Amino acid sequence: MAEAADFQGMNPSPARRWLRRTAALIAGVPLAAGLVCGPTASSAHASGEANVSRTVDVSLNALTPLAPGESDTLTISGTVYNKGGQTVTNAQVDLRVGPTLSSRSSIDSAAERTGFAYGVDPSPIDDKYTAEIPPLGSHISREFTLSVPVSELELDGDGVYQLGVSLSGQTTSEPVKQVLGIERTFLPWQPEATEKKTQLTYLWPLISSVHLTSETGSDEQQTPVFEDETLAAELSPGGRLEQLVSIGSELPVTWVIDPDLLATVDAMTGNYRVKNGTTTVAGKNQALAKRWLSSVEAAVKGRKVVALPFADPDLASLAHRGKKVSGSLSHLQSATAVAETTVETIIHVKPSIDFAWPVDGAIDSSIVDVATSAGAHKVIARSDSLRDDLSYTPNSARPIGGGTTAVVADARLSTAFQGDMIHTGDSTLAVQEFLAQTLAVTLQNPGKQRSIVVAPQRMPTASQAQSMARALHALDAQRWTQPLDLIAAADAKPDAKATTKVPSSSRYPDELSKQELPVQAFHDIRATQNTLDNFKVILTAQDRVVTPFGRSIDREMSTFWRGNPVGAQQYRDGVRFYLQSLTEEVRLIEKSQVTLSGRSATIPVTVQNKLLQGIDNLVLRLSSDNSTRLSLDDDKGVAEQPIKVDGGHSQSVKFATSANANGPVLMRAQLYTEDGKPYGAEMQFTVKVSEITPTVMLVIAGGVLLLVLAGVRMYSQRKRAAARQQDGSDALASSAGSDGCEGPEDSEPAEGDIDSPDPGHPGDPAPDTGPENGKASGTGEKVDR
Repeated sequence: MAEAADFQGMNPSPARRWLRRTAALIAGVPLAAGLVCGPTASSAHASGEANVSRTVDVSLNALTPLAPGESDTLTISGTVYNKGGQTVTNAQVDLRVGPTLSSRSSIDSAAERTGFAYGVDPSPIDDKYTAEIPPLGSHISREFTLSVPVSELELDGDGVYQLGVSLSGQTTSEPVKQVLGIERTFLPWQPEATEKKTQLTYLWPLISSVHLTSETGSDEQQTPVFEDETLAAELSPGGRLEQLVSIGSELPVTWVIDPDLLATVDAMTGNYRVKNGTTTVAGKNQALAKRWLSSVEAAVKGRKVVALPFADPDLASLAHRGKKVSGSLSHLQSATAVAETTVETIIHVKPSIDFAWPVDGAIDSSIVDVATSAGAHKVIARSDSLRDDLSYTPNSARPIGGGTTAVVADARLSTAFQGDMIHTGDSTLAVQEFLAQTLAVTLQNPGKQRSIVVAPQRMPTASQAQSMARALHALDAQRWTQPLDLIAAADAKPDAKATTKVPSSSRYPDELSKQELPVQAFHDIRATQNTLDNFKVILTAQDRVVTPFGRSIDREMSTFWRGNPVGAQQYRDGVRFYLQSLTEEVRLIEKSQVTLSGRSATIPVTVQNKLLQGIDNLVLRLSSDNSTRLSLDDDKGVAEQPIKVDGGHSQSVKFATSANANGPVLMRAQLYTEDGKPYGAEMQFTVKVSEITPTVMLVIAGGVLLLVLAGVRMYSQRKRAAARQQDGSDALASSAGSDGCEGPEDSEPAEGDIDSPDPGHPGDPAPDTGPENGKASGTGEKVDR
């Protein structure tokens, strides 16, 4: 039978143990007879036993001590639950101790078994170590506790033993008492310290999801904007990140930290905003962030710390997809460059940046090439990717060419706590299997010390971290393992027989490949970077834009986005759109049709800067589509002027023009960076040329002369009429003297004699003004003459 393979390699047993197993074998004779009689009867019998043995669910909630010594008492507590439809009576819980499991694969096989098989599973230990269970009704659960001195377990020698906790009872349909449910676990038995202990390196990751947006406030401090307050929940007492730091501070682990997490929490220590629909609200968790960073600093003091590249970039996505888009690998280099300074600045410890950690430790030649391209010399792989065909577990470190060391984490141990550890029963089983595997490694070759590495999931839950801690604390006695940091593990002498051949790209797991960032993601990243490069050259304070957007681009490549393509696309779009909106804060104010009268005039074009910082290194180019009709800059069709505008201001630049013929002319205004790249959209407007020719001037002069002559004639006629009226008045007067005559009255000025004010240059904006209305100028705009 398949179950029989679970017990291959058992150690010789003393007489009393042999008698007990012989009894179990005799009990299994009917089953063997059934196998001889025919396969149909055998199958039916085995199926019936399997069904019966799963009527009751047995859960092990606690096992103490996890790795007992000779004088200890083993205590097992748990719950039994009746899944069937009939009441279970005459029930009792028994403890069964199997033989030692001689290999790691035998532990794997034993862990997969679920049902109970007579003749294969061992008999219960002494009846005095049972727990009686009252009648167990349908869908009713009851708790139990078993306490057995270790000396009564009849353990033959050092090794891993399988324990079985079973419930036996009877029902109406099954009146004969039999096993109705069983749960198995493992008992590592190593009461004395081994001479050569396995060196165990456990990585403790501090990594979180992306919380910061690319947006910042428009204030001088550039107040950061968070997507939500989920990070605060992780930092709160009992939260995932709070638990990781609190628990990890008491464990012999190597901290593996994403600098982005530290930078994000550091941003939360000051003023910050949180998105709330279309607006933002003030964040209120500054004290929480400060307290967590202080706890991290205290936890890592004197410990080894490894810093991943900023935002934990997805190395496999870069290798398989990103390399197809030029410039993608440069982001990995910049993310690595800022990692060390970020960690050292915030928690005051100098980390190692010499390690790369691909997702799940899965590597191929292209991933190794990308991982080492930014300066890392050590790649954390996993044994289910870089496979060894040996009868024992070799040292983790081994050279893989090009001066690169692969640190191969043990797959079994690294995945031991990936399941749901919320339920104590699941946690107990995971802890015991972890301990069993570590002891099995040591006993593979007791005379040779080995170094193994455990690289758990990147973002363990609080319950998973608690389960890991229980397992590591069980090893505190150092009877078969001793802790070792990752830097030392990477320098351990490699096993000459260990695999050093890196798998080809075709062997990369399909499941992981489907989760990678698409090629389009890297095209989006390149587009954002190009926009940033074009934008930063005009800024007088580049770091206010380059730094936050550079880190946002790093976050676009994070491993966090695996399995979340929609969220990844939304984040990339958000970064790109916000950057584009900033570039549009520097623009040309639209103009409508302009009328030009005369042979020469100046045309103003206004550049608006709504940024908080000044802009420089820009050139404004104005061109005429018809230089024959309207020319610029000494009869040329194009004119340029340098642009420099303070933050929050506008500048009007005047271009001299010469009109040579009447008619409309299309003008084009465009900003350029100093290296000749267009900046922003081109602005077009029309100039209507109405030139006044010499002939027209003669006509106008003739008309003015006629008006003057007509005015003189009218004045003379009025003068003569007034004289005649005066003569008639003198003849009628009785006395008149020349001294009493009135002089001529002051005449009114002729029409058109009123001085006109100097028109000056109405409507021209000042060369440097405050913030202007960005609307287009009104129709009929006049230009300077």
